[in-house]
Amino acid sequence: MLFPNIREDLQAHKGDWAAQGFWAMVVYRFGRWRYGLRPKIVRMPFSLLYKILFKLVQIVCGIQMPCEAPVGRNFRIDHFGNIIISGYASFGDNCVIRNGVTIGIKNMDEKVAPRIGNNVNIGAGAKILGGITIGDNVFIGANAVVISDVPDNCIAVGIPARIKLNREYAKVAEEDGEK
Repeated sequence: MLFPNIREDLQAHKGDWAAQGFWAMVVYRFGRWRYGLRPKIVRMPFSLLYKILFKLVQIVCGIQMPCEAPVGRNFRIDHFGNIIISGYASFGDNCVIRNGVTIGIKNMDEKVAPRIGNNVNIGAGAKILGGITIGDNVFIGANAVVISDVPDNCIAVGIPARIKLNREYAKVAEEDGEK
């Protein structure tokens, strides 16, 4: 599924081959794909190539996105730079992250990172830390520091983040429930 995923990632980046977020996704998808190669001796040169490409993307693009973190479809990295994602994190479909975002563990004793749902939009400079769950249809505001769960259809803003109902999404979800 390497090439179909890369095609979808290119579409998520609006067909822009030069988007550094797209480059990071290509390396990410390659890293995930190599795990399916058997036996280990066949996988070894691909693993070396992945590690070189991962470091290159980290240096050139400022994006650290290890292939151990499961990512859904249509994942988009807007405005590259200073993006750090823990290998313990996970993402649903249709997520967008921007520059300066950190998604990771809260302390070294607990190796757990956020589980992020579908249709999540993460603003520039946001920090999402610890073993928390971010629901579906959530907006994380720029520079927000999120250290507690965020339910579906909400907005998280501030330091520490305050959770507010996103009335627009709640209204659409309510209308869908009536149909």
